[in-house]
Amino acid sequence: MSAFLLGLMALVLVLFGLNAFANADPKKLVAFVRRAGGVLLIGVGAVFLFHRQWVWGVPAVVYGLSLLGLRVPYTSGFGARMHRSPGQSSTVRGEWVEMALDHDNGTMSGRVLKGEHAGRGLNELGVEDLIGLLGAVDADSAALLEAYLDRRAPGWREDAEADAGRGQGERGPVQGPMSQEEAYEVLGLAPGASDADIRRAHRALMKRLHPDRGGSTYLAAKINEAKDLLLKTHRKRS
Repeated sequence: MSAFLLGLMALVLVLFGLNAFANADPKKLVAFVRRAGGVLLIGVGAVFLFHRQWVWGVPAVVYGLSLLGLRVPYTSGFGARMHRSPGQSSTVRGEWVEMALDHDNGTMSGRVLKGEHAGRGLNELGVEDLIGLLGAVDADSAALLEAYLDRRAPGWREDAEADAGRGQGERGPVQGPMSQEEAYEVLGLAPGASDADIRRAHRALMKRLHPDRGGSTYLAAKINEAKDLLLKTHRKRS
């Protein structure tokens, strides 16, 4: 009888746990799994370190800390590559258009800064509206719009070629030299970032936006310009 009661209690607990899992807030559930995984990895790493298994112990602890949202200073190689700040994004602006790139998933978003569509997100406008903007905006904004359209509607150029009245030859001039503030925004970094942070952000962004991988030549050029400007500024200060 006691075995039967224990089995019944175990079944009730399992059903209760499954019900709680099914009704849990996905965001809270993901956060719980990350915390639990972080604690578990730190514990496993500690066991390896206790037995002087450094090759396994150090990475496990570092990755466990990263899951908990903690950064380990003065780590290099594996530990440094494991850390990534969630929610980080890069911003590139033209006179008419502002574009943002999410570092986590590579998605592009943007908004119009001037004209009849000022304040509206690019995702709120139809492809024909965006193509129509190309003839009115400055060269930088046009390049941003083209990069956005290439991802949202890969066949848009064929439709645009049929519209002979776009007036591409009347686009405004390209913006002047990039400022340090703009360079930090392009790389998604806070002012004062180290050379290592600059190079790391540059590599991560180029993996997503390099023209050889279907990215944007214009955005890749902006990312290179931002990296070169900041590293050159750091060298002058040192």
